[in-house]
Amino acid sequence: MKISKQLCIIISMILAMILFDISIFNIVTKRYIDNRSSEMKNRSIEVSEYLPFTEKSGICHIDTDVKLSGDLPVIDGAAALYPMFSAFVDATYPKDSVSFDGTDFTTDSSLQFRNTRGAYQAVVDGSADIIFCAQPSEEQLAYASENGVELTLVPIGYEAFVFIVGKDNPVENLTIEQVQGLYTGKYTNWSEVGGDNRLVDAVQRNIGSGSQTTMLSFMNGQKMKRSFFGALTGRAIGFSFRYYVTGLNGNSDVKMLALDGVYPSEENIANGTYPLADSFYAVYNSSNTNPNIPILIDFILSEEGQAIVKQSGYTPLVSN
Repeated sequence: MKISKQLCIIISMILAMILFDISIFNIVTKRYIDNRSSEMKNRSIEVSEYLPFTEKSGICHIDTDVKLSGDLPVIDGAAALYPMFSAFVDATYPKDSVSFDGTDFTTDSSLQFRNTRGAYQAVVDGSADIIFCAQPSEEQLAYASENGVELTLVPIGYEAFVFIVGKDNPVENLTIEQVQGLYTGKYTNWSEVGGDNRLVDAVQRNIGSGSQTTMLSFMNGQKMKRSFFGALTGRAIGFSFRYYVTGLNGNSDVKMLALDGVYPSEENIANGTYPLADSFYAVYNSSNTNPNIPILIDFILSEEGQAIVKQSGYTPLVSN
């Protein structure tokens, strides 16, 4: 009888440990497992799926009489804009100007992808001629200034900065003040902003990324912080650019929130009612004398170029 009791206690302890491990996995560990490919994890995008001059590429294809030759500008940019500027290359560059080794663009390729931080450094250092990004951060502007470089920023389209939550989060709309409060710690429970009784996990992005720079501007000097317990068991809120959520990294498990009662639809971005729609830019060194830079910029601002902007999932400067 005594042995049976001991066995029951041991078995109960083992079962309890198994249940505890399962609970920890479902509540904590599972939330942080990244099932994306290694390329997506490293680059924030499947670069190989949006190459120019490839029939099955995910980019749009536009036929144009504008064809660049001679000193071809090296172009680079942000992950969210990569399919668009790859399409610019597809439309106007010679096919042999791009070289991809299966993992990355080779050093002699006119198309590069270093994402926002690397692209801003490249345009200052001279290894890129035109980059496509959101507005530069203070650090990126300081880096340009320290190196004696003045940057020219040409608006080429509009994109929305959006806030995302899990699809099972009952919240559909937040005010700007509420979003800022979730990130400063003013609101620590979703019930304080119309949600259920769950802690808030206010997720941020990497310093220097386009979305983190935009978020810092949105916070207008207010310090952001993340709750330790919220990160373990809370409902998350994050931020990104609209096309990255709906196109490049589409995820049926998340949804975009309306802001001040306005949903970030293409129509609301175009008509200016969504409050966080802003320009993205073609950026180059003002002293760069490459004659193809103004030709490419003119093409991008033309009806054909703006069609690429629209077909790539963004809002053009003017309706086509």
